[in-house]
Amino acid sequence: MVRGVLFDMDGVLFDSMPGHAYAWAKVMTQYGLPMKESDAFEHEGRTGIGTISIFTQRYWGRDATEEEAQELYRKKTIVFNEYMSARGGEAPEMPGAADVLNKVRARGLMRVLVTGSAQQSLLTRLERHYPGHFTPALMVTGDDVRYGKPNPEPYLMALQKAGITADEALVVENAPLGVRAAVAAGIKTIAVNTGPIDPQLLLNEGATWLFPSMAALAENLDTILTNDE
Repeated sequence: MVRGVLFDMDGVLFDSMPGHAYAWAKVMTQYGLPMKESDAFEHEGRTGIGTISIFTQRYWGRDATEEEAQELYRKKTIVFNEYMSARGGEAPEMPGAADVLNKVRARGLMRVLVTGSAQQSLLTRLERHYPGHFTPALMVTGDDVRYGKPNPEPYLMALQKAGITADEALVVENAPLGVRAAVAAGIKTIAVNTGPIDPQLLLNEGATWLFPSMAALAENLDTILTNDE
């Protein structure tokens, strides 16, 4: 029986990936690490440090130092915030996400956040858009883990924090690397293709269900949860 649903954030709860892709590509390229916006979608789900290390290994032949990685991530965050400010502020809620969360809460299930983001304003933003759904005790962020997605550590940590087993959980993910991490943790995964990727990539990583939007998931969630009881 499902006792908790584990949610990714960017591309699932917030329509934020276009801004992240722009910011990553601009800042990394400025530092001599050529990166296209499409690369950001390919690496979506990794911690910021993990993404940076992949590109410094490729172009610098080494990992970034902690200081270099922190500086790159800080500047990427600044550019992302500038991008969002120019478009009216924060990334908008993903259409249908509130409906999904409300259905999960109505069934008395835990909502657990599992994100590679390490932004300090995370909880404030979640509470403003999705009040009462998430608490610090049931959040795994990029600051909490040593190995980010696609390593299963973030989802294994989420299970531990929630006090549930893999067969008592479901994951909602939009990124292939996130699906891979959840499946490696032994959790059935709902893939929601909210970005410009081939949906087959999500199935190839082991997703049990695939939907084209969070709104479509909301329409079908009761059936999924009922069948898993």
